[in-house]
Amino acid sequence: MGTTPGIEIRGEPVDRSADVLTPQALDFVAELARAFEPTRTALLHERAVRQAELSAGGDLGFLAGTKEIRELAWQVAPVPADLQVRKVEITGPTDRKMVINALNSGASTYMADFEDANTPTWENMVSGQVNLMDAVRRKIDFTSPEGKRYGLNKVLATMIVRPRGWHLIEKHLLVDGAPVAGAFMDFGLFAFHNAKELLERGSGPYFYLPKLEGHKEARLWNDIFIRAEDRLGLPRGSIKATVLVETFPAAFEMEEILYELRERSAGLNAGRWDFIFSAIKKFNHRSDFLLPDRIQVTMTVPFMRAYTELLIRTCHKRGAFALGGMAAFIPTRKDPQVNEVALGKVRDDKTREATDGFDGTWVAHPDLVPVAMAEFDKVLGARRNQLERTRDEVRVTDAQIRAVGVPGGTITDAGVRANVSVGIQYLESWLRGIGAAAIYNLMEDAATAEISRSQIWQWVHHRATTVEGTVVTKDLVQKIGREEVVRLDGPGRRFADALTLFEDVALADTFVEFLTLPGYDRLS
Repeated sequence: MGTTPGIEIRGEPVDRSADVLTPQALDFVAELARAFEPTRTALLHERAVRQAELSAGGDLGFLAGTKEIRELAWQVAPVPADLQVRKVEITGPTDRKMVINALNSGASTYMADFEDANTPTWENMVSGQVNLMDAVRRKIDFTSPEGKRYGLNKVLATMIVRPRGWHLIEKHLLVDGAPVAGAFMDFGLFAFHNAKELLERGSGPYFYLPKLEGHKEARLWNDIFIRAEDRLGLPRGSIKATVLVETFPAAFEMEEILYELRERSAGLNAGRWDFIFSAIKKFNHRSDFLLPDRIQVTMTVPFMRAYTELLIRTCHKRGAFALGGMAAFIPTRKDPQVNEVALGKVRDDKTREATDGFDGTWVAHPDLVPVAMAEFDKVLGARRNQLERTRDEVRVTDAQIRAVGVPGGTITDAGVRANVSVGIQYLESWLRGIGAAAIYNLMEDAATAEISRSQIWQWVHHRATTVEGTVVTKDLVQKIGREEVVRLDGPGRRFADALTLFEDVALADTFVEFLTLPGYDRLS
């Protein structure tokens, strides 16, 4: 299937794909790819060089070359009215029912996710664009197989779109013979079709930027936004972006990231799960960075506390919003006692975030919106945010962030099995095209699955021993994996494939950068 010269679509037709994959929209995506692919490739090479330096004994810290930016007085530009309240942000993939429920949830914003909560099948990526186009125009509805109809309420959450990270490609769309970057496609199609429409409706094109490892990667996004505004006839600075600080290197470049996006910054988010994964990944060679069971790596452990405190201070110093981490619990109707215990932990988490100075937080389920909102309302009262809390008393050193570990933390037999089980269950769901999966009353996405498999890799590689005296080996993990597949498998499921993929990313001799990379090779 062809379009204009140099553009080739290799994906099968998707319902209403012609509405999205218009020649004009594809030309815009191709323009972005041709202009910015060399920079993207160079930045990915810089990541690899940095990783090699770390593996050779190097370290991370605040940058000497950008000290002047950290010391100068500057502020980010103001944001539009519908981005000034960020108390509760709900996140989720872009399937039709989810889009409607999230917009209707009562949350301040909805992050429509083309990344970690979305398996990047061609159908998912294209139909997601269709769904968002319809939602922007308030023309979206959905009828379930049971006959239940879903439509939009009068008052909706503000939509923010998360494109794929810089490392991911879209193999079904080629420009000049090469797969286009997923980020170019996701951003380009959404902006082309919806930016003007959103502005005319009193909102705007708002984005969440994932997996950035530093300010140069933020600069690339800023250059893309400038090109898009010029090309699409948008007012300068109308594109707004919130950056997820979810990689370990980015924690040392928060001010620089805000500075690069200062004309259009909507703040920083503490992407807790990916941050933990990134700490393991960046220092996978170091046995002194060994983390305990995932459940013990909470937001109150010292290195996580240092990172979030610095994020709040950095944002409010520059007039930018500080957004807290994900509450992944999924309420259940089957066990009220489980609900009460879990909701108590959610309340404690959100109380801590609001008291610390965050302007808002993330939840993964509509039922958690009022729970989180109540905690932020208690602290903020009638205020729309708490930018005035500059947290000048906070002093965080790079050594405090680098102190990865959990005092008194332990690795247990149950923790090993849980990581193997969750990793395999998530990958099985992902391979079937479902990128956000409810597992053990938690909403798991690629970020949380990355923790599960990277911890297994770390424990095996460094021959960790559980408190019960079990040495974590490849043989042990493979045995547990086979047991879990026997326990979980059933008709229409892909647990055998998921086990193979899990072993590939959790037991390889060298650390696999992202599980989605070999996973994507397995998608048609």
